[in-house]
Amino acid sequence: MSSGGNVTVVGAGLAGSEAAYYLARHGIKVRLFEMRPKVFTPAHNTSLFGELVCSNSLKSSSLINASGVLKEEMKRLGSVVMEAAEMTKVPAGQALAVDREKFSDYLTKKLRQNHLIEIIIEEVKGIPSVNEGPVIIATGPLTSNHLTQKILQLTESENLYFYDAISPIIDTESIDLSKTFKGSRYGKGSDEEGDYLNCSLNEYEYDKFVDEIINAQKVEIRDFEKEIYFEGCLPIEILAQRGKDSLRFGPMKPVGLIDPRTRKRPFSVVQLRKENNSSSMYNIVGFQTKLKYPEQRRVFRLIPGLENAEFMRYGSVHRNTFINSPKVLHPSLQIKGNEKIMLAGQIVGVEGYVESAAMGLLAGINALRIVKDFKTVVPPHETAIGSLIRYISDPSTKDFQPMNINFGLFPEAEIGKTKSERRKLIAERAISKLCEFNQNCQLS
Repeated sequence: MSSGGNVTVVGAGLAGSEAAYYLARHGIKVRLFEMRPKVFTPAHNTSLFGELVCSNSLKSSSLINASGVLKEEMKRLGSVVMEAAEMTKVPAGQALAVDREKFSDYLTKKLRQNHLIEIIIEEVKGIPSVNEGPVIIATGPLTSNHLTQKILQLTESENLYFYDAISPIIDTESIDLSKTFKGSRYGKGSDEEGDYLNCSLNEYEYDKFVDEIINAQKVEIRDFEKEIYFEGCLPIEILAQRGKDSLRFGPMKPVGLIDPRTRKRPFSVVQLRKENNSSSMYNIVGFQTKLKYPEQRRVFRLIPGLENAEFMRYGSVHRNTFINSPKVLHPSLQIKGNEKIMLAGQIVGVEGYVESAAMGLLAGINALRIVKDFKTVVPPHETAIGSLIRYISDPSTKDFQPMNINFGLFPEAEIGKTKSERRKLIAERAISKLCEFNQNCQLS
């Protein structure tokens, strides 16, 4: 017996648009709720679907870049977001950048012109009924307060996470390990496993570093972000402006650390913490920042050992609402205990436009399968989409934080190859596995 012929999608951002169009393209009626223009978020300015707020770039299209692999997978799955991007792209080298207004206008028209999609301009304040079919909630990081409370009740959570600090993440292979030393403060932790790497700065290096942070270009702060700044999570540039020693008594404090090369406590340190079990990524501890990305690259490369650092994620400070996905979600994006309700987009703990849309695409795939009484599916870990899903649904995660796609999430490729060769192998393997997945999950 069918599980109901309609699907309700809440939110017409990138994830919601992706899910709705995928379902309609496969003959499923969709009710798509969007509260704009009746109710606006602090970040959106138009009533168009899939409005791009922060940037017009969807990152690299190269297959030696993880974002390029993700986009290629989405194209092969029939992504309407990728279609809109290709139709409205502007010159940007290897990056896929779009004309923002034309992109959102194209996406809006595609959805409005599909007769199977009923668009309802209304704020959804509760969880829609699943009596007629699955529900996909794709309301993004600025979910309204009313709906937020209902999601809390539904997932039996004490709170949604208000993620307000992102420190940069560095590719391990780009770190000059000869200029670092392993060690936790006061000898705590598994130093032999390299949980922390420490970069020592002498007084001259520290003073220069602080001066560059203070004088570097910052991202302009929007009104709705001002409430985020509190003492426990200040951007390093604000700390630096309080006085020369502020960072040295804050995130760069050397207390409890002895450099084995000098057998002395450093003047100051920058600590790097492992980001994953394979040690392919390290987080710069306490370096939440509003420096512009090129400035982060320039200034943070002044740190000894990070002269050639490659950034898998840049630091930022912003308001972002997301759920504790490893506790709440199945890998299929279904809510545990409420399997006809799904979450998609940035609210599940992915960062980035493309990543958000990819979650909507998978939600659409599985909502279709629920309607047709087929078992839900999850792309293989070797794929970009599968690696993101594995990250956000890993039940062993204790301190879940959002992530964008990067090669550190993929399974290791062949050992002994150069970085570019390994990345090429990872990309080729991902596309091959995605094609197998796409073929095997076709409804018949």
